[in-house]
Amino acid sequence: MKKRILYIGNNLTNSTFTATYISFFSEVLKKEGYQVKTASGKDNKILRLIDMLNLIWNHRDSTDVVLIDTYGAQNFYYAYSAGKLCQQLNLPYIPILHGGNLPGRLETSKRKSKDLFAKAQVNIAPSHFLYNIFKAEGFENLKIIPNSIVLNDYPFKKREIFKPKLLWVRRFQERYNPMLSVQVFEKLLRKYPEAEFCMVGPEKDGSLAKCKNYAEEKNLPIHFTGKLKKKDWAALSVDYDFFLNSTDIDNTPISVIEAMALGLPVISTNVNGMPYLIENGKDGILVPPKDEDKMLNALVDLIENQDKSQTISLAAYEKVKDFDWEVVKGQWEKVLSS
Repeated sequence: MKKRILYIGNNLTNSTFTATYISFFSEVLKKEGYQVKTASGKDNKILRLIDMLNLIWNHRDSTDVVLIDTYGAQNFYYAYSAGKLCQQLNLPYIPILHGGNLPGRLETSKRKSKDLFAKAQVNIAPSHFLYNIFKAEGFENLKIIPNSIVLNDYPFKKREIFKPKLLWVRRFQERYNPMLSVQVFEKLLRKYPEAEFCMVGPEKDGSLAKCKNYAEEKNLPIHFTGKLKKKDWAALSVDYDFFLNSTDIDNTPISVIEAMALGLPVISTNVNGMPYLIENGKDGILVPPKDEDKMLNALVDLIENQDKSQTISLAAYEKVKDFDWEVVKGQWEKVLSS
């Protein structure tokens, strides 16, 4: 019999949030026959926490394991509170580690981190980036299972010609530094006046407004779509040829994995978990963070070297085949059956 699972995470659907891993993972688990209940979709942070804890308490006698999406910012306290309640109820729980800022949380909340992670059944890291950091902190109950996608949902486009047509997909938040991509595009236009740029994602902290104001002041032809469903931006991607990831902090972002699956060569800042996802020069390009000239030069190099762009595109697609749910699900089945 399949395990009965409670899944704790930010399952928000409002216009300021992009879909998080819980929205994908809970659904594929259900399709595999697991009983899955989730929390929470409430916008208010206090009500969200209460909803999460109520789910655990109300189903304490009909639950086999609790999955907990775990991030390093304020959401860490949701995971910590959920973990503590699980401990009191003798419920096994599994933190799923997300976010490039989790290493900072290990430093600033040492006691709480030890209490949460050391007592977990196992901690799931999506790559060697967080695995190695947690290992260095003395945690042994670790396993790597990569973030997953359903590969068939992202039809690969083999591009014969790569034009200066750029795509950016993320929530507009300062930590993801969308302005860097805007300024790269501004400089790219000087060399390629026909260049195009589309930025997909909702507002979070005023970053979208800043990018829009800058684009208007500089007369930059940037298309801002706002929040799109994954299937919609995947369909949109066929009109673009390169993917920019300009973040200052990151782990192994699903949006980059999706871009690789769609055949878009990725130019990304070389931060946190990115070198564990992209091998520079082979299946993507990594540049220093906050350096628009380096990102611009990398982009121009790919535009001017079409064979290189195609080689990177094909290599990236081969890599992300290992992220397909049909490949990854066996690893999860082993964890959930233990």
